[in-house]
Amino acid sequence: QVQLVESGGGLVQAGGSLRLSCVVSEGTFYNYAMGWFRQAPGKEREFVGGVSRYATNPLYEDSVKGRFTISRDNAKNTLYLQMNSLKPEDTAAYYCAADRTGQWTIPRFAHEYDYWGQGTQVTVSS
Repeated sequence: QVQLVESGGGLVQAGGSLRLSCVVSEGTFYNYAMGWFRQAPGKEREFVGGVSRYATNPLYEDSVKGRFTISRDNAKNTLYLQMNSLKPEDTAAYYCAADRTGQWTIPRFAHEYDYWGQGTQVTVSS
């Protein structure tokens, strides 16, 4: 059973930074495209960014470009989300997700992902 476990969330002031991690147990992490999503109260889950199995040219949602960086360490079965210059509007539960199909593109939609973590809360105060 593939499991994804996020960590690193917390409370931070606007302008601060956080680094989220997502550890994937079981499965073949190196073969998965990986994504980060977030969901604020009362809003739909939205794509934040993703990285292909080849870890080249990560894809980002426009509002986080230049502030967030996605990376992966296949040796550690871990996906990262470095978040800098955080804003109150970044407040949400953040989820990592894995696409097991091995495609070389980066899925942008939640239904394209097969496995999900339980989420970690990020709260940015103004």
